[in-house]
Amino acid sequence: MAADPAVVTLPDDRWLELWEPGSAPPLDLHPWDLLGPPPADPRFVVLPYADPRAQLDRLAGLRSLRVVQTLSAGYEHVLPHLPDGVLLCNAAGVHDASTAELAVGLALAAQRGFEDFALARPRGRWAAGTRASLADRRVLLVGTGGVGSAIAARLAPFEVELVRVGRTARDDAQGHVHAVAELPRLLSAAEIVVLAVPLDASTRGLADAAFLAAMPDGALLVNVARGPVVVTDALVAELRGGRLRAALDVTDPEPLPPGHPLWTAPGTFLSPHVGGDTTAFPPRARRLLRDQLERFAAGRPLLRVVAGGDGRPVTAARSVDR
Repeated sequence: MAADPAVVTLPDDRWLELWEPGSAPPLDLHPWDLLGPPPADPRFVVLPYADPRAQLDRLAGLRSLRVVQTLSAGYEHVLPHLPDGVLLCNAAGVHDASTAELAVGLALAAQRGFEDFALARPRGRWAAGTRASLADRRVLLVGTGGVGSAIAARLAPFEVELVRVGRTARDDAQGHVHAVAELPRLLSAAEIVVLAVPLDASTRGLADAAFLAAMPDGALLVNVARGPVVVTDALVAELRGGRLRAALDVTDPEPLPPGHPLWTAPGTFLSPHVGGDTTAFPPRARRLLRDQLERFAAGRPLLRVVAGGDGRPVTAARSVDR
């Protein structure tokens, strides 16, 4: 006698139609946003995307749970709630293009004064004047993963002088990658610094007071990584002094509370953590979920496994008994 189909939860009804009728794998799909009561014995849970209401501590009570899948590349917020023996998979690759678009857009907006133009229009003021270009700027890109690589590809047509930094020094098809240990020397020549690293113990507080002090006067910091990669108080001090500028899609804290000094810091351009939230997200996420759930149903190795239940990174594809 065949076993009952494994129960899979998806964030809401919009995600249930992943396959054409008659072509779905043998799985029992249910909407669950981690707020109401869960379906009985879910084995695979897809977390809501960027929903601060999600009650991740509810994962601990799911005794049949085998896999947790995020719809974001970041997963550090899930690790404290991941039960023993459960695989955690992220959505690396889904948001690379959109986040890279925004990183370049933030740099352009800050360099070319887009916010000034937007504020001048309702006043009927013609805000002409010479602005800084993106072309010919020395750009230091910190992070060479999926998002970092996508940013590098999109910067190429802008004729920048690009220097890339990764965890270790190496050479690849695009040239040389410098090690993080070289940052103090590299920062002193960077006119624009773009942060595109994951948040972990090695990157939390990476852009601290010393990091920022090493940047030259007038330099621009672009952050599309995670807010805690930057030490906020140190950045605010540099912005208030007028020495540095910033274009931030992520902040610490997040969302910024009313009255936070970043709202009024001079030389600051803010977007509300929208790097990956574009029309490109749903179809790319659906393709990922179809692939993962077909693998799960067939007992094949899963992709993008980032932790194996003990919080330690996992680099190889992993399968799981469904």
